[in-house]
Amino acid sequence: MGCSSCSTGKDGQPRGCKNNGTCGTDGCNKLTVFDWLSNMSLPNGQKPFDCVEVRFKNSRKEFFRNTENLSLSIGDVVATQAKSGHDVGIVTLTGELVKVQMKKKKTSYEDKDLPKIYRKASQRDVDIWQKCRDKEQEIQKRSREIAIALKLEMKLSDVEFQGDGSKATFYYTAEDRVDFRQLIKDMAKAFSIRIEMRQIGYRQEAQRLGGIGSCGRELCCSTWLTDFRSVSTASARYQQLALNPQKLAGQCGKLKCCLNYELDMYLDALKNFPPQDAKLQTEKGVAFCQKSDIFKEMLWFSYKNDPANWHALHKDQVLEILELNKLNKKVASLEGYVVETISEEKLVFENVVGQDSLNRFDKPKNKKRNNKRKNNKRRSKNRNTTAKNG
Repeated sequence: MGCSSCSTGKDGQPRGCKNNGTCGTDGCNKLTVFDWLSNMSLPNGQKPFDCVEVRFKNSRKEFFRNTENLSLSIGDVVATQAKSGHDVGIVTLTGELVKVQMKKKKTSYEDKDLPKIYRKASQRDVDIWQKCRDKEQEIQKRSREIAIALKLEMKLSDVEFQGDGSKATFYYTAEDRVDFRQLIKDMAKAFSIRIEMRQIGYRQEAQRLGGIGSCGRELCCSTWLTDFRSVSTASARYQQLALNPQKLAGQCGKLKCCLNYELDMYLDALKNFPPQDAKLQTEKGVAFCQKSDIFKEMLWFSYKNDPANWHALHKDQVLEILELNKLNKKVASLEGYVVETISEEKLVFENVVGQDSLNRFDKPKNKKRNNKRKNNKRRSKNRNTTAKNG
């Protein structure tokens, strides 16, 4: 998505608002909720819902009560209640859908302690807010230098100023417990503001910072994913993925959340599937499973004495042989059940992507130069033969 300030520049290149998904128009917002009730009017006599969703820096969102009955719409900059002073944020959702979001976030809309919206932000509020936002990168760099000087095992990943500039929240990640009392004293002395330290997980860090995943799309956690379910290596094993940590790990260093997307489908398909370590007892010898295709319901077996030749069997055939083996009965051989036989000599790379060859991007050889070289060699040979004859 793009906001109105992300239009095309004079040279035809995208101009960009350079706010990394936090622009004021809320057009390129992270975790945006589509308001599909925006064009529908309320029934007669029903009052509009008095709570709104407000977004602050990156993906932080909170709910506030509109006690002043302000006419708010998506994209309005508002001054909200804070523990001390006030904060400035952007309205991201209004109306009945806010009630759905509050239920999803387990926030009661009947709570009397719900913070309230003071007013629509004035130009002075916006100027102070933008001025504080411009200082965040420099303060983040300076705070990292202070943490390194104190030899603290922590990573300061983000800094967020309060709208009135009276307080700054530092988000950090760490493996163990960190004693940052001296760090807070040094930063408060250097920046002359109140400091709040907040530890977040590695997934939350990736959600706040955003980025591009190995699939080429924006990170799921920074665009639409809100709940972080635990991901284990068992989900990769069920999907028969290679246990390569470099490919299975995301930018947060943890296992990718997308490993859980298709896991339920694989688990349903594996309910009536033979185990991977199944051994088939035949009169010709013991056969071991070399490969399986869950959705084609095919398994490939090879004899212990002949591992190069694979025999493809259907799932039902394998289950039938296993039932006979439980009764201490052996089948004659796998050849009587086989659907397809693959030998090691016939294993070739297939053109699965529709590409002509693997060297299609190589530079073509210059035929003219080769022809010139051949002609020059022929001429030199002719000259040498004529000289000898003469």
